[in-house]
Amino acid sequence: MWWRKRSTETTAEAARYISATQELPAAFLSRLQWTVLRPLAQHLGGSERSLIHGPGIELSEVREYQPGDDIRHIDWNITARTDQPHIREAYVDRALDVWLVLDMSASVDWGTAQCLKRDRALEFAAVIGQLLGRHGNRVGALLFANQPLPFVRPASGRAHILQILSRIREEQATRHNGATDLAAALTQFDVVVRRRALVIIMSDFLVPDNWHHIMLRLSQRHETVAVRLYDPREADLPDVGLVTLEDPETGSQFVANTSDRKLRERFRQAAQEQTEQIRQKILRCGVDYLMLRTDQELLPTMMRFLGSRRERRRMRGQQRAG
Repeated sequence: MWWRKRSTETTAEAARYISATQELPAAFLSRLQWTVLRPLAQHLGGSERSLIHGPGIELSEVREYQPGDDIRHIDWNITARTDQPHIREAYVDRALDVWLVLDMSASVDWGTAQCLKRDRALEFAAVIGQLLGRHGNRVGALLFANQPLPFVRPASGRAHILQILSRIREEQATRHNGATDLAAALTQFDVVVRRRALVIIMSDFLVPDNWHHIMLRLSQRHETVAVRLYDPREADLPDVGLVTLEDPETGSQFVANTSDRKLRERFRQAAQEQTEQIRQKILRCGVDYLMLRTDQELLPTMMRFLGSRRERRRMRGQQRAG
């Protein structure tokens, strides 16, 4: 009974959160569209590309007619130009699975600008839930910190999105000690989730450097997007004299003299190099990269990112048609 009451309370909190924070996104929701670049969809009733050929809107390929093909799919323009009958195939529209892989470690419980990194992550998850949870698509989640946390199985509907947001808020309120183990989370995901999906990995990527090999393997099966949570203070030490800096995950401390200009410059350069190394590793895995900053509004950043994906799909369509 206590669990049921607590679950109801946290779901109500998530409903209030999504209503309060997504009032502006709701006005843009009809204009926003997450473009899926691969044919991933498998469930009936959706509007995304699947691996199945048949009646549909988006062109898959044009090929020569073979005995047994449906003559209703003959492309008469190409047939007239080549003097050979050709069939025009399209992707069947289906619904897809969307997975959110979210970092719940202590390092995201920090921020110095408009919000904490964890707040930006929750806001992004709420928008993604509304954006991709439409048209029969199913949304699931895997949360992780120093180890993978239990899965939230994929399902559709607003109530399920609220359940995911409630789970995120509960885990964010729990202290997770120890170094973030992104590699373990991705490995568990790779073992458990075999159906092709859109996978969105959200972390600050301030983790041990052992994750990119498994991310590469995931990207070969799933369409994968890496979302980096970033606060500008991570690359800028303020000049405030002697300060004690603490690793939020391991608790280790050291004293730094931030009045030392050379120290601040070395820190800035090291942070910039780290950011570029993370970005390059993600891109080498064939994974889309999006940085969400705590000092910038979410919607303009998302609109630019979604616009770039839409343009890439348009260019691919032109290449196939050519």
